Amino acid sequence: MNASPSIPKVMLAIVRRDLSLALRRKNDSLSALFFFIVVASLFPLGIGPEPTLLAIIAPGMVWIAALLAAMLSLGRLFADDFQDGTLDQLVLTAIPLPLAVLSKTTAHWISSGLILTIASPILAIQFNLDSQSMVILVLTLLIGTPLLSLIGSIGAALTLATRGGGMLLSLLVLPLVIPVLIFGAGAVDAHQAGLPIDGHFYLLGAMLAIALFFAPIATAASLRIAVE
Repeated sequence: MNASPSIPKVMLAIVRRDLSLALRRKNDSLSALFFFIVVASLFPLGIGPEPTLLAIIAPGMVWIAALLAAMLSLGRLFADDFQDGTLDQLVLTAIPLPLAVLSKTTAHWISSGLILTIASPILAIQFNLDSQSMVILVLTLLIGTPLLSLIGSIGAALTLATRGGGMLLSLLVLPLVIPVLIFGAGAVDAHQAGLPIDGHFYLLGAMLAIALFFAPIATAASLRIAVE
């Protein structure tokens, strides 16, 4: 009777622990944020100050910068726990491993994807985006960045015990998140063209729902293999 109520508490404890560790390693989050800002800022400098052109390319550029920035911290999602033995304890914990994985992925998103989403309006200004397009961009990032963490967790688990895992992680994850990039940037493009945007949000929401169910299970299976 007491086991079930303890599951949310354990999950919350895992999230708090990972967020506490992220605060101690502020350089990781700051590096991702700095990378996000720099990459997104390079495009206006390289393309030129043409407002119309910048507004057209803005959604894709911001999304690409967010995707690349999110990749920076994925390699450490399970690596530290694998090295210090915490991962072995997670495998043996009282709650199902997929729920523990979901908790760690949530903490990763808060310390990376959520920060990038909050910073995106500042970058959108330099691309000459109007206020409505900016709101749509933020909403797509709010739905899409958890997908990056969920899909990325699978790649992080698969490459956990391999050498050169960072490069392999990118090769595994980047092709899988292309649909997220397409529909995330496409929602803003559709709005700018005067087309309906509901379909893009429905598809992003559907992908997020599927990933919330399947990604922790696939990640947990990969972690068990790595631990064994």
